[in-house]
Amino acid sequence: MKRLILLLPLFLLPAPVPAGDPAVDSLRQTGKAFSSVAKKVAPAVVFIQVEEKGDGEGMAEREGWPFHDDLFRRFFGDDFPGLSRPAPRQKRRAIGQGSGFVFAHGEAGAYVLTNHHVIEKARRIRVRFQDGREFVARLKGADAKSDVAVLEIPARDLPALKWADSAALDVGEWVVALGNPFGLSHTLTTGVVSAKGRTSLGINDYEDFIQTDAAINPGNSGGPLLNLDGEVVGVNTAIFSRSGGYMGVGFAIPSNLARAIAEQLVRDGKVVRGYIGLGVQPLTPDLAEALNLRDTRGVLVSRVNPDSPAERAGIRAGDVLLSMDGAPLQDGGHYRNRAAQAKPGSQVGIGLLREGRRMEIPVTVARLEEDDPPGAVSAARLGLAVRAASAEELRRLGVARAVVVVSVEPGSLAAMAGIAPGTAILEANRRAVGSPAEFAAVVGEAEDGVLLRLVDKGRTRQVSLRWR
Repeated sequence: MKRLILLLPLFLLPAPVPAGDPAVDSLRQTGKAFSSVAKKVAPAVVFIQVEEKGDGEGMAEREGWPFHDDLFRRFFGDDFPGLSRPAPRQKRRAIGQGSGFVFAHGEAGAYVLTNHHVIEKARRIRVRFQDGREFVARLKGADAKSDVAVLEIPARDLPALKWADSAALDVGEWVVALGNPFGLSHTLTTGVVSAKGRTSLGINDYEDFIQTDAAINPGNSGGPLLNLDGEVVGVNTAIFSRSGGYMGVGFAIPSNLARAIAEQLVRDGKVVRGYIGLGVQPLTPDLAEALNLRDTRGVLVSRVNPDSPAERAGIRAGDVLLSMDGAPLQDGGHYRNRAAQAKPGSQVGIGLLREGRRMEIPVTVARLEEDDPPGAVSAARLGLAVRAASAEELRRLGVARAVVVVSVEPGSLAAMAGIAPGTAILEANRRAVGSPAEFAAVVGEAEDGVLLRLVDKGRTRQVSLRWR
């Protein structure tokens, strides 16, 4: 019997196509997220050019720009390799630059937020948008202590960026910086939130910085730091650098603080701050042990100003402040910020520890005047607070006038110079000082630093503290 062989047609099936690499797909989506933020926010971000008052040397017009730009020096100081101030050639118009963003609209146009240090010497301010439109801006208001300024421009059809809640920001979150570093318009950089609540850096009087590794360079000042939703979480302000280059440490004013200041400037043209009247210092392990405390949470009250809200409420030197209206107080900078942001006339609850007993004391907030509290300016710039020397201390020092350091913020200019509580200050910038108000006035008048003559442990020495 013959076998029948059935020949079946052979069909070649395509090999299965491998799925995309999940890691690459994830990176691609991340890149698209950054692109989406840039497209969304760029129309509201501006390049700011400032014609400065006085007889400048023409920063943008002289050889070596931007390395001799004052904004460059704010970030890097005078130790940048090869940096030397050139001899003036002729009197020219001085040009400064920075960034900003539209955050609100008013009856006369749009409001642009930037840093105070960008416009502080301005004679004329120009604002340029990504689409090429340019406006001459009017200064609506500025606050040097927080380094926030608001400009007004005559335009109504401009998009405004939305604010995010900076308190909800977590360390490790992606953030995007958009600005004009070195005049390179609308440059985007990315990074993460490295830390929150950075105080006592000596950059501003009131500090609560977000730290980020997103690249921030001269010209970024005043530009927005954004989350992946394109909302403003901070205002880029400064970087830390020892080498003269970007080192991955940038600082931004948190949106909650910047927004509160900006809204006051729009409404009133100035900022009104609260005053409680306490001098505080860090609670070190040694102090905690001496006070029979279990840990170092909170800040120690080193002084209570006479006739202050704190004195009237019964707060005493030696109390340990734990919270304000339920929010924990981590250090002196946080206390100072929260006291300043409290509305004058309102009542706040101060949680404290006194001789092992927890207490909640209501305090009616007063308005902070320029000369309250004593040493306010010096504490902000130098990181220390002072009081007038007593008659016994003056007799022991053999001088007629002096002030005594009562607290020093960790990591501050004063701390790095080895100044400690109990140090007597005889002179500031070669002027004798006998009261906190006199000392604060000298420091407040200084442009970039102060020379102190000190007496510490019986030894007289001079110390130069520079913040620029």
